Amino acid sequence: MSSHQLERGDIAPEFELPNAGNGPDPLSLGRVVEQVDFAVLLLLRDYHCPKCKNQVQTLAEHAREFAELNAVVLPVLPEPVDRAQQWQEQFDLPFPLLADPEKNVAEKYDQPTQYGKLGELHDLIGRLPESVVLDTRADEAEIVFTYEGDSPGDRPEISTLLDEIDSLQETFVYDCSLVDC
Repeated sequence: MSSHQLERGDIAPEFELPNAGNGPDPLSLGRVVEQVDFAVLLLLRDYHCPKCKNQVQTLAEHAREFAELNAVVLPVLPEPVDRAQQWQEQFDLPFPLLADPEKNVAEKYDQPTQYGKLGELHDLIGRLPESVVLDTRADEAEIVFTYEGDSPGDRPEISTLLDEIDSLQETFVYDCSLVDC
């Protein structure tokens, strides 16, 4: 794990992962920055986690609301590509579904674990969920919101994520030099 805990205002660590869902494969953070204003990284626990499956399906039901805010949901499954492909076939998610078998993104984004060394070795008992909202309107993505679960079921409400993005959109300063504001 990194020695510096990421926080609001930090530049988001770059990544490129295989994508079993919608969009380019592989998908990099740089590509996301080029295409949307915001991204919601969901650092999931593992393939078998029922709460993770429920979370991505619930977010899929709200995908249009995220799209209307020019945001994309990016679930990161700490599993091989074939497992991510099985989820995609099962859930037909309307957004990317990234496979991270080496858990590089989890490490870069300081995804919490519990139960010490044992928890670090076994995702199902140790890995905890984390949600990170990135502002991708600049050349580099910036971390603007982080929600670290303190138990396997501790995840932010969808309205919390949407409200966070909506409030950030409202802080955008429009350039009125060419447009009558």
